[in-house]
Amino acid sequence: IPECAVREVKEEIGLDIRLGIALPETRYPVSSGIKAVHYWAANGTNAKPRPDGKEVDGVRWCPPEEAAALLTNPTDRLPLEALVTAHQDGDLDTWPLIIVPHAKAKPRSSWARAEGDRPLAATGQRQAKAVSRLLQAWHPDRVVSSPWLRCVQTMGPYVNTRKPKFKTVDALTEHNAKRKPGKARLAVDNLFEKARPVALCTHRPVLPLVFGVLAEQMEDWMAALLPDKDPYLAPGEVVVCQVSRRNPRRIISLERYRPFDD
Repeated sequence: IPECAVREVKEEIGLDIRLGIALPETRYPVSSGIKAVHYWAANGTNAKPRPDGKEVDGVRWCPPEEAAALLTNPTDRLPLEALVTAHQDGDLDTWPLIIVPHAKAKPRSSWARAEGDRPLAATGQRQAKAVSRLLQAWHPDRVVSSPWLRCVQTMGPYVNTRKPKFKTVDALTEHNAKRKPGKARLAVDNLFEKARPVALCTHRPVLPLVFGVLAEQMEDWMAALLPDKDPYLAPGEVVVCQVSRRNPRRIISLERYRPFDD
């Protein structure tokens, strides 16, 4: 769904966007059943909107009150109201912190060499490409990863496509996180320092440490939404946190997505 949102905006008004906080979805009946429409706040990263003349006829900037009056579908006022509230609360200026467990790797039972060299399975290689497409909805310009091969391979397609700053951190490997969990937590905590869009790729056994650090930066009701049972996330699934710039380190939005694997 995030991929679709970014693609549709690009196709219909010519804007490249980075998704921000999620806004309320709307639902209403159509001939085939109930239609759900998803919304986000977003930042444009290039020139002025250019309507495609098919789906969009024109662009008009106006105050929120005027926009609400122009909406012909009453349900569309819900995300607009949430957008205005977020602006008033100073919660529109955010940056994404994204957690990615590595894609499906070759089984441990069939691997006799060093654990850090165990690569992705063929399915995992396809998942890595799907992860790359999904991440472009937020296009993080930093990637931090365990140096073990399966994590590096998971982020490879995105790194090769978007050319973000790429860094490996030894503390995020399975072995090091188990031996020195404090260092693993510190590596996650350091992600907040630069307040810039970042994706972190690590291993399933390390995820409880990661989520423990994130839970400290969000309200209790949101922390309760973090995965708390093994395997926590599916291979290549992502958790997207939007972090406030006005209130540094405060996570104000939490989303979870599985990439579309074709």
